[in-house]
Amino acid sequence: MENAIEINKNILGGIPVFKGTRVPIKNLWDYLEGGETIVSFLNGFPSVTKEQVISVLEEAEKITTSENHSYEDIT
Repeated sequence: MENAIEINKNILGGIPVFKGTRVPIKNLWDYLEGGETIVSFLNGFPSVTKEQVISVLEEAEKITTSENHSYEDIT
């Protein structure tokens, strides 16, 4: 799935959301950090699809495991 994340200043003031919804991506991280499952998240936010969640997780993996990062801004 291409670009499961939407950032639009007219949707929740530009907070990143699952594309086509008003569900912030941060809600997924909050669920996972709280020990909840993806199934629990999907039950809580039925407008988000499993494919969107997988796409977001895959994109996060690419970003965090790439060796092409510049760490100059990390203090």
